Amino acid sequence: MPPTAPTAATPEDLLRGAGLRVTAARVAALHAVGDKQHATTDDVLGSVRAELGKVSVQAVYDVLHALTDARLLRRIEPAGHPARYERRTGDNHHHVVCRACGAIGDVDCAVGHAPCLTPSDDHGFVVETAEVTYWGLCPGCRTSGSTAPI
Repeated sequence: MPPTAPTAATPEDLLRGAGLRVTAARVAALHAVGDKQHATTDDVLGSVRAELGKVSVQAVYDVLHALTDARLLRRIEPAGHPARYERRTGDNHHHVVCRACGAIGDVDCAVGHAPCLTPSDDHGFVVETAEVTYWGLCPGCRTSGSTAPI
């Protein structure tokens, strides 16, 4: 028999692997962020409510906090924008943000010599990651001539 392709872990498998209880709200939140990378809390809330019905805002905040603490989600906070959540975790990737519409894209970590990622003084810290945010205009905003920040 030919080898089978590896299957992606289900949200339930991810939760169990992280030592978290499997709940409908956690599964729905993982689906929401998987469906919309760089989702805001409002995005997740809308998606979870569409899937489960009535769910409180606080419950979604609690779920996002638990999933972030378990490193199943990564929270990013571009300056002047709401917090966003993504399922791409475990690497030190960066982001590009449109200063007009707020669109966000992933940027793989710079390779080679990058002195801007090496602090001139680490103050005794063991540096684990560096967060770089590139700012500019996305293709849609450039085409439309939009330059005003959102």
